[in-house]
Amino acid sequence: MMNVDKDKCIGCGLCVKDCFVRDIELIDGKAKINNMTCFKCGHCIAICPKGAVYTDEYSMEDVEEYNKEEFEIDADNLLNFIKFRRTIRQFKNKDVETEKLSKIIEAGRFTQTGSNSQNVSYIVVREGIDKLKEIALESLNGLGENILSNLNPQMMPFKRYAQMWVNMYKNYKLNPNGKEQLFFNAPAIVLVVSDSPVNAALASSNMELMTNALGLGTFFSGFFVRAAQGNKKIMDYLELGEGKEIVTCMVIGYPDVKYSRTTPRKIAEISWK
Repeated sequence: MMNVDKDKCIGCGLCVKDCFVRDIELIDGKAKINNMTCFKCGHCIAICPKGAVYTDEYSMEDVEEYNKEEFEIDADNLLNFIKFRRTIRQFKNKDVETEKLSKIIEAGRFTQTGSNSQNVSYIVVREGIDKLKEIALESLNGLGENILSNLNPQMMPFKRYAQMWVNMYKNYKLNPNGKEQLFFNAPAIVLVVSDSPVNAALASSNMELMTNALGLGTFFSGFFVRAAQGNKKIMDYLELGEGKEIVTCMVIGYPDVKYSRTTPRKIAEISWK
């Protein structure tokens, strides 16, 4: 529940004004949270000038007081940071520290979710990455062979990928420890899981920014996500129940490549109304 410390509350009404679901009222000059329509967004905790609002459902240790020097980012620096990010497919033979992976997940945990559902979870794979790779490549090989044996005008756009998947599996069988094009020999992957693709995608975007800020590199493996779709063997290996979907697969490691500049993009298509 969301609660108010009556001794600290000064009855300013800021929490009442900012409550989207109108679950807070002032009674005898003190805020009262009814906990009827509240979805625990925490705005009341964040806006209270006296720190009078708290919850007994989440850890209040997560709450940090605003400090301009530590909280604000220069807009131009942020834009350059986003422009400079690159998809990394060359990784050093170096493990990623648990502390850094945890911080990446923290960036996802504090990303907004629709109706504050907080319905995004994470699977970190390190020790089991070789086994997961094997299962995924088997799945992609089966998908590729099926496409190539049933080529028609509708399937032709997928022919290139089908051939890639079959070749990836053949190369893996010839040399299981060689270079591969699924996880690119990275030391860790983080799977972002949810029943809401939007919420998981939003979390993944912030997680990528944190990955780069930590001096790491990542790319989103769409091949793995495709391999996992409807694949019971992968779902069982990851112990994922029904209704859970792997939305993104973040392949993470220390970059073994250095870039010197940003790259151009198409001009944004914008309609001003």
